[in-house]
Parts: sequence; C-alpha cells; structure tokens
Amino acid sequence: MKISKIIIYDEPTVPEIQIYNIEKFLKKTFHVDIEIRKNFFKNTNDKLFQEIATTRIFELKKQFSRHIPTEAEIQMEKENTDNSQNEEKILYDGFEFQKIISKFIPVDESNQDVLSIIFTNKLTCTFDESDSRYHARALIGTNPAIISTTGIIEAPAKPKEYYLELMTNFSEENIEKIKEKYKGEFLEYNDPRLSEVVESYLLQMIMYYETGDAFCEEKECRLYNAHWQKDLLYTQLSKKFCKKHEKSFEKITSHP
Repeated sequence: MKISKIIIYDEPTVPEIQIYNIEKFLKKTFHVDIEIRKNFFKNTNDKLFQEIATTRIFELKKQFSRHIPTEAEIQMEKENTDNSQNEEKILYDGFEFQKIISKFIPVDESNQDVLSIIFTNKLTCTFDESDSRYHARALIGTNPAIISTTGIIEAPAKPKEYYLELMTNFSEENIEKIKEKYKGEFLEYNDPRLSEVVESYLLQMIMYYETGDAFCEEKECRLYNAHWQKDLLYTQLSKKFCKKHEKSFEKITSHP
C-alpha cells in the first residue's frame, strides 16, 4: 500500500458510526497505522466556518457559484457541529467543500502516504453534467476524503412505492405511517446498520485512493455505486467483492 497511515476524524453526533469499531476494522483489514481524532469542525477557528459557508448551494440546476455568507450563516455553521443531522438540509458543493477542508489539514499530513478521512453530517453534492443538476453524495473521494453521514441516508433513493405513497397521502400523520410500512427497506437517521455500511464506504474510499478505480458495476460487489437504498443495503451488508476487486483487494493488503 502507498498509504502508511489513515487518520479518521469522528462525527460524534452520529454515534452509530461506532468509531472505535471502525478503527479495529481498518487495522485488521489494512495493517497500517490508524489514528482517531475528534470532530474536524469542533473548536476550530472562525475562518473555517466562514469558508465552508461559501460552498453552500442555493440553485440545484446551476453550476457552482461561490456564495458570500452572512454572519447568521457563519454562526449557523458553528451551531450545526452539535446537531445529529443536517436538519435544514443545507447543501454543499462537495468538491469546493473538500478544497476548503484541505487547506486546514496540517502540512506534514498532506503527503501521499497519509490519508485523512473526515466524517461530517453536512450534505455534500456534486453537479452532474448529464442532467444539469446537483445530486447528493455520500463520498467525496480524494485526500482528504469526505464521508457525509447525511449523504449516506439521503443520496441513495428509497423505494419508488414509498415516494408514490407520500405524494398521494401527504400529511404529518400519514408520513409516519408510510415510514413504518417501509421500515427496514432503507437507512434512517440513528440506524444501527450504519456502522457496517460505513465500513464498505471506507473500503470504497481507500480502494479508490490506492488504485484510482472508483466504483464497481456489479451489484454483488462491496464497491458497487448504489443509487437505490435496497441496493446499498444488499451490496454493502453482503461484505463480498467481485472477482476483479477481490484480486485488487488481495494485492493491496498483501503489501503493507
């Protein structure tokens, strides 16, 4: 592996990540030095919050344009570090967000053999040229790498029937009934399955960094880029690789 150390920045407002189980999983899987750190956005300077606020998205169907934040928005960025989920559903341009984060990574940890992975409850998005609109993303893969806990919940789509029922029976009372009807078919906030799903997202991130191979097209593989929650749960919890990525994984892990 070209990586000799992985630094994980926790998101303590999402305890379902089970950060120390994640640490054990990574040590056992990759045999490299793993360091767990506190929330990247906690007790930091105002400059970071100000710059993050510039990456907010206000128009889904327009490419990114840097936003000049208000004092209220900067203050909201500080306060959101204590919320378990992105309740306002504020959207951020994932690539611009990553660029900001990279400026606040210590210089001696910016080399290729140290991979920083930052968990955040902020909802990262990327602009898709094919349909000219932003889409929520769970991963922004580079170094530092970003894993959005809100993106894991919101990016892969829920069952079509779920959305149809919401559209035809929309009320506060019916929303809860519909959620209960489809319970278990998709991830929810505070979902106990999140920790295992996160393991597979970490594998995707690390494999991408090591090989440049972003995702897999086979649903049977842990590296499959799931667009539906049912596929996410099936592939991520099955803990299997396709033949191609099994070989890649073995090659990486056999050379510490």
